Amino acid sequence: MNLESLSEWRGFFCGINKGRDYLFNFVSSIIKNIKMKEEISPKYLMKLITEIEKLIRVEFENIRNAEYYINKWHKSEWHEGEEHPWQNFNIEHWSGGEINLTRTLHNIDGELLLKIAIDLGIETPDFIPSIPQFKNELKENYKTVFETFNKAIKQIEEHPDLAIGLANSTLESIIKEILKDDRIKIPNDKNMTLYKLTEAVLKEFKLFPSNGIPEEIRNIGSSMLNMNQNIENLRSNKTFSHGKTSEDYVINDSMYAYFIINSIATIGLFINSFYKAKYPIETPIPDFEDLPFSENDNLPF
Repeated sequence: MNLESLSEWRGFFCGINKGRDYLFNFVSSIIKNIKMKEEISPKYLMKLITEIEKLIRVEFENIRNAEYYINKWHKSEWHEGEEHPWQNFNIEHWSGGEINLTRTLHNIDGELLLKIAIDLGIETPDFIPSIPQFKNELKENYKTVFETFNKAIKQIEEHPDLAIGLANSTLESIIKEILKDDRIKIPNDKNMTLYKLTEAVLKEFKLFPSNGIPEEIRNIGSSMLNMNQNIENLRSNKTFSHGKTSEDYVINDSMYAYFIINSIATIGLFINSFYKAKYPIETPIPDFEDLPFSENDNLPF
């Protein structure tokens, strides 16, 4: 396809609106994530609590293990002058001593419920909107990468730096898989890092910043290249991936991890959607000479 004119660029992008929307809607999705505590509706929380309770009962098999799991989310502190300790939520029990799981979950605030849901693998698309879609794409097309990304999600709260490193590896692996396509002539160097991989795939997609493409498209390509370079730098310089001293800064705030991993999911969705539009799966044409018919098959034609 000749992509030299702006009108042809527009026509080309009409076929990949889904991928483009992932990129252009990124800012609004991040705002939703940051403001999640204020925006959680009671109706949504009621549904979420039901899903959490159901999965806890299945996952941990008996009520004692369920209570052990809930206790790991529970925090309490004694403050001077107070008769009772502060608790982030109250654990309710039945008269026989077993945890009343339903009432306990209803005592937990919305923000913590979301963290529990994420830990259990429950989708929360209204609050980290790109991630459920990204996971579905990975599960369908990149099964090994899917496992890596799942590990990243589970590490967000306890080890945000590790989560960022795993998510960075996820995006690297997707681009490497794309570059293995025989229709792509760019050499696939196994040692390329995220920045070089992004540079290679943008050149193949005709999105690499250059003077031969419209300014708007050039800016999108430049922004994506810059974002992936900074994600790579964060992974190398602000996590324990390459070892750190006591004076080095390491990301330890889960909010940064949510922001970065949602960014990676959005970029991954865009790249994968663009790839599928530009290089659709080829359906082999059957060779009719190989079909199991003979000259004496008695067909009426």
